[in-house]
Amino acid sequence: MKIAVITGASSGMGREFVVQLDRQQNFDEIWVIARRRDRLEALQADVKSKIRPIALDLTKEESIDEYQKLLEEHKPEVAVLVNASGFGRFAAFEDTDLESMNRMIDLNVKAYVGMTYATLPYLREESEVYQLDSLSSFQPVPYIGVYGATKAFVLSFSRALNVELKKKKIHVMAVCPGWVKTEFFDHAVTDESVITYYNKFFTAEEVITRALKDMKRRRDVSICGFSVRAQVFFTKLLPHTLVMKIWCKQQKK
Repeated sequence: MKIAVITGASSGMGREFVVQLDRQQNFDEIWVIARRRDRLEALQADVKSKIRPIALDLTKEESIDEYQKLLEEHKPEVAVLVNASGFGRFAAFEDTDLESMNRMIDLNVKAYVGMTYATLPYLREESEVYQLDSLSSFQPVPYIGVYGATKAFVLSFSRALNVELKKKKIHVMAVCPGWVKTEFFDHAVTDESVITYYNKFFTAEEVITRALKDMKRRRDVSICGFSVRAQVFFTKLLPHTLVMKIWCKQQKK
């Protein structure tokens, strides 16, 4: 049984991955994972592949165990794995509660590692792994500090894993968008005075379209938009102290 596995599939970028991958490839099933089962079930109306809704909270380690048991039971061939779960908080470190920060690390980091580790034995030659990352992964980001740090982990992890799995002909790519207007902002923005400057918004469709093209080109990082690619280029050249100073000036900090 050939399947795709997509986390964070109930909305935003994860949902867009479901729709676009279904258009490009044929799967016996698409396993969609998120907390909201009703949202996952509703995806069936938008795709031709059979949807298997799997309601899990990936901040909990037992959810990875439950997913692993499903793999052992069905023994599928996982052609595509998409780790697209995650959330952020736009706030100063001292104004963010510890529980939220720990949940962020659990979902943005530990769940990615756990899902990838559990799925690896079921990947085959030419399987594809997409890790939803962020422009924040390339620089320290004051007032989004913990979120940016989790995404820096994802970038490093994805690049290293891509090298390790080349001999198995499995390709891993980090998808690093800039600002994308999705439900992410409904949870991330609790105080609109913290982050006030957004240079440009992209759509989830634009970001995922670019990601699918970059996967075909076997790139290890996908960055949508010339302006975002330019920002990444200069971030690599400039001292991070200067990059953070510019960021804080944009946000009037």
